[in-house]
Amino acid sequence: MTELIRRAQKGDAEAFVELIDTQRQTLYKVARGYLREQMDIDDAVADTVLACWENIAALRSAAYFRTWLIRILINKCTDILRSREHTVPLDSIGDTVESAGDNGIGFATLVECLDEQYRAVFILYYSEGFKIREISRILDIPAGTVGSRLERGREQLRKRLEKGGVW
Repeated sequence: MTELIRRAQKGDAEAFVELIDTQRQTLYKVARGYLREQMDIDDAVADTVLACWENIAALRSAAYFRTWLIRILINKCTDILRSREHTVPLDSIGDTVESAGDNGIGFATLVECLDEQYRAVFILYYSEGFKIREISRILDIPAGTVGSRLERGREQLRKRLEKGGVW
């Protein structure tokens, strides 16, 4: 991947496309955690890819490419949410999420029920496998805050599930 990044930084469009292809699933999962409408998800991913292409030469270290890319995506998702004053009513959650556990509640459904401050941390940690320090860099918050948001988010989910459901 480091070689692809270096080639992309030199303007190699084919290397950039190959590089983005390796991150496509991650981009969609993270965007889906923030945004509900498919059009918004597609817009956020497209805007992220464009911003990445325009600014990849400024990336200082290839080791941080994934962190840098996800941070751009989160900023794009936040911009979309602000510009559209987009909210997700809980009764609009569809049946399109993957099944998780014996109760049939999918990860995406659980994450959508979390307060926004916990949602990004959950997606990055549980779905994408980022470490707490990496999440700290992506979201530009202290590592201790990431840990406490994970803990508080788990507690929020536990309470909702004890009440008989996430809704």
